[in-house]
Amino acid sequence: MILYEYPFNERVRTYLRLEHLFSRLSDLMARANALDHHFAIQTIFEIMDVASRADMKADVLKDIDRHRSQLNSYRGNPAISERALDEVIGQLDVCFEQLNATAGKAGQSLTDNDWLMAIRSRIGIPGGTCEFDLPGYFHWQHLEPQRRQVDLNRWVQTLVPLAEAITLLLKMMRESGSPHKVVAPGGQFQQNLPQGRTYQLLRLAIDPQLNLIPEISGNRLMLSVRLLRQGEDEKMHPAGEDAAFELTLCS
Repeated sequence: MILYEYPFNERVRTYLRLEHLFSRLSDLMARANALDHHFAIQTIFEIMDVASRADMKADVLKDIDRHRSQLNSYRGNPAISERALDEVIGQLDVCFEQLNATAGKAGQSLTDNDWLMAIRSRIGIPGGTCEFDLPGYFHWQHLEPQRRQVDLNRWVQTLVPLAEAITLLLKMMRESGSPHKVVAPGGQFQQNLPQGRTYQLLRLAIDPQLNLIPEISGNRLMLSVRLLRQGEDEKMHPAGEDAAFELTLCS
């Protein structure tokens, strides 16, 4: 199954973008090639750009606190394991404390590193990190892979509290929904969302054998899915056929 996710608000949209970047960064750092480490550095700068919003850190801390309050309200409920509750609340406490202890925005301490900032100022220019522009960076790319990985891990440490917090928040969000099968007649599906409950994320799983691509749109009142297929002209065309997929609404 191919899983597509659609955020219902800008905050969750930012969380998903950061999760995508952190996943890419982890993959690139684990490799030994200098080119992979170049793109790892570029990804660090992208994370800093996405997380630079003034209220980003406050939003994450607020979400953690909201989940803690909600979970604490379940105490004494015989249907809920106190041990499991303590474990999740403990994870939230750790994430809150670590992120709250981080000074300023994510990656702010890296802006004091003149060597990294010189790379950042040129990495968006086509070919801007050539050896004649940044000989120090060119030299770094010829160091042993283990040495480069030590440097990358040191630079990433300042981003780890944000990464762990977002990973936990998205995990809890995804676990809040229950998947169910739906059918899109003629490749079109619409659903009014229940009132009195705010959904934050839609998850759509579809069989890759169908060769269909969902175009998703939605708001707090309704959602719409249009199934498309890429034609030989490399353009997207309405599928126009009945198709089933799995839908999960997460709050």
